[in-house]
Amino acid sequence: MASNEELKKRVEEALKEIRCFLQMEGGDCELIEVSGDTANVKLTGSCAGCPFAQLTLKMRVEKIIKDRVPEIKNVVNVEE
Repeated sequence: MASNEELKKRVEEALKEIRCFLQMEGGDCELIEVSGDTANVKLTGSCAGCPFAQLTLKMRVEKIIKDRVPEIKNVVNVEE
């Protein structure tokens, strides 16, 4: 089983793939923490207030993270 630090590193690598897509739309995504099998992320920029943010989170961010890091079962957007 991978350590929490190893999971964080792999999730960060997966986020690099997603960032270019999000940044083209004026947004971004940052990893807040990995807790167990959950990655807590924060959508920022135009993604933060977008009506399609939940769809982007599930269909883009979560899909790519789960594909690259199968230990992650949930991706949650942490709002302030």
